[in-house]
Amino acid sequence: MTNVVVYSRPGCHLCEEAIAALVSLHQEGYRFDLHEIDIESDGLLLRRHLERIPVVEIDGREVSELTLDRAGVRNMLDTVEAWSS
Repeated sequence: MTNVVVYSRPGCHLCEEAIAALVSLHQEGYRFDLHEIDIESDGLLLRRHLERIPVVEIDGREVSELTLDRAGVRNMLDTVEAWSS
């Protein structure tokens, strides 16, 4: 199963929008496990991602930051064949 990770923090409206968009892709038929990681839970993550959230990774590859790159996310999901059969 494809893994999609969103690095976020509480109160981040861009993060909430990115997660909502990813959930809508899931409802369209893309299949992936969605994980949200709070960057405030780890000092290194906070330093690495603070100015860039939301950061979206698909199977360990960063595909989007700041605002969700919907086309980039779709392209990567298509590349890893994350759709229903």
